[in-house]
Amino acid sequence: MIDTPSPNFDDRAAPVSILVMHYTGMLDAASAIERLADPTAKVSCHYLVAEDGQIVRMVAEDKRAWHAGKSYWRGVTDINSASIGIEIVNPGHEHGYRPFPDAQVESVLHLTKDILTRHTITRGNIVGHSDIAPTRKEDPGELFPWGLLARYRLALPRPTKNLVDPLWTDAGFLLALERFGYDVTDGPAAVLAFQRRFRTEQIDGIIDGECRAILLGLLLPKPTGDD
Repeated sequence: MIDTPSPNFDDRAAPVSILVMHYTGMLDAASAIERLADPTAKVSCHYLVAEDGQIVRMVAEDKRAWHAGKSYWRGVTDINSASIGIEIVNPGHEHGYRPFPDAQVESVLHLTKDILTRHTITRGNIVGHSDIAPTRKEDPGELFPWGLLARYRLALPRPTKNLVDPLWTDAGFLLALERFGYDVTDGPAAVLAFQRRFRTEQIDGIIDGECRAILLGLLLPKPTGDD
């Protein structure tokens, strides 16, 4: 781990309870680090993970980095105060989105495990930027290996066993999605974010039986995925 301090932080107003995964959405690591350390940009993160696995520490964990923007998760609106943000170098959907290299993913796994030794963060509160800001963000995107994180108990698994369609109406699905944690003010955006996270092979914004069954599985007391 190397230190490249960013001046873009302030004091927390809440204890850490959320971990947010981002992609940088820029052409390379150097460009992302430069922006995250630029005082005029007013954005930052706690950690950045380069494609070769190098971890860059930019803001101390006890400080409030500016990575989440306007966002919401499970009743929390000041996500920056309550979270740690990890930026993962990837050009993103606008610049040639591509799979995350193995070395990078391995570093994300180790970093996440390390963070969880210092903070009480449930698997349901390890989220993507698109989960907490569905109208604005797509990252870390459908190629991010959430399933691998789930196998290490570092994220919720996608339910795959004994799936049952509860036959909710679309309004009922959105109520259940809100109960799970999403901001459903913009229903179609929330559905897309849910699919990008939990049903990556078909991201169409349409509420169907599979989406309903997956969400029901997530709401059960014990996750029902294979991982």
